[in-house]
Amino acid sequence: MNEKFEELIESFLNTRIGISNHFLSENLALRLKTNLKNLNNDDKLKKAGIGNLPINDILQDRRGDKIYWIDCKTKNEAECVFLTQIEEFILYLNDTCYAGINACEFHYALYESGKSYKRHIDQFQNNSDRKFSMIHYLNEDWLKEDGGELSIYQEDMVIKIQPSIRKAVFFSSDSCMHEVCESSRPRMSISGWLKSC
Repeated sequence: MNEKFEELIESFLNTRIGISNHFLSENLALRLKTNLKNLNNDDKLKKAGIGNLPINDILQDRRGDKIYWIDCKTKNEAECVFLTQIEEFILYLNDTCYAGINACEFHYALYESGKSYKRHIDQFQNNSDRKFSMIHYLNEDWLKEDGGELSIYQEDMVIKIQPSIRKAVFFSSDSCMHEVCESSRPRMSISGWLKSC
């Protein structure tokens, strides 16, 4: 795993956007995708809001995904493997970069066809605990014409990242302006934050 961790960190240091095209194993990505689809079929995904308590706004039109938070005490085998991999990455990040990360939070995210998330950063106005954002994509056979790119705004350029299965993206929560573009098919991921509380 250290090679994948190093790939994320090196690309982050070079471009301010960490990318690993095969951060998740194929087996794990497919099991997590199945979990997400089952949660959606069981009507357990809920419309996401903007902000945090006490200013969480679910009656907004900037963000179109549905989410389900992954419990840190989950008994689901695939989720346990995923969270263990995240914990190992945090240890590696702290050991090599002195990042000071001591917590994390992740949720499943589903953007149905036609949904998007307009330009934003991931840090709350009233809480600066989130240090790094991480997204793990679960979309098989994704084509450019499907849309749904993650667009990251850097100075005078826009970097577009295709949400292909197994890919992980890593960036600063407090300064990286980004958006999720509209897609023509359902778009699935696990998104979350590495925190210093």
